[in-house]
Amino acid sequence: MKPIRTIVSWSSGKDSTLTLIRLLNDPHYEVVGLYTTYLNDEVPFQATPIEVVRQQAQQAGLPLIEIPLPEVFPANDIYQSLVIEGIKSSKLEVEAVAFGDMFCNGIAEYRRSYIEPAGWQCVFPLIGQASTLLAQEMLDIGIKTLVVTVDTEQLDGKFCGKWFSESFIRNLPDSVDPCGEDGEFHTLVVKAPCFDGELKIHCLDVERKGRFHHQRYELVEDK
Repeated sequence: MKPIRTIVSWSSGKDSTLTLIRLLNDPHYEVVGLYTTYLNDEVPFQATPIEVVRQQAQQAGLPLIEIPLPEVFPANDIYQSLVIEGIKSSKLEVEAVAFGDMFCNGIAEYRRSYIEPAGWQCVFPLIGQASTLLAQEMLDIGIKTLVVTVDTEQLDGKFCGKWFSESFIRNLPDSVDPCGEDGEFHTLVVKAPCFDGELKIHCLDVERKGRFHHQRYELVEDK
């Protein structure tokens, strides 16, 4: 059977990176690209500049479909139509859309509700698997990840700007998922087995205004 031509929902963080790696290693799938949504030149929640996401896609050797949003939380029908139209207008031959969701909390049903009517399969390489095991897998295979956003209503802002590591996970409160799957924190991947190299960044200040704290940084160009 021919592999299923799949595009990956790309957030710039560790979950989508592990999803990509799983699919690249699975002969049943052929990854044809990544897509990301953004607002004001940043991916929401991660606050990743779109230019950084472009560099990640370049490191992965895959085309990036960029889908602008009108606001952080557009109405569901607007968001769904933007994603579907964005993928269709890319001219990529897509048969499936892959997501990095982990929890069986209704998210899979939600994704299928708008992806499948568009004629594509939904793929969830990580769903239903223990967060502790997935976090360890990320570390074991060499996904290098910076914690760039913390929701201070769920996790102390001191964790913002830390590297995702065994020590980081060990120091998390028991109430916090090891992968931040409840939105406690969000990440930026700078190095991974699917990248041809490493993103060089210089960390600036942690922006501590309001509920969400953000580690700001700048790309460092190779000389």
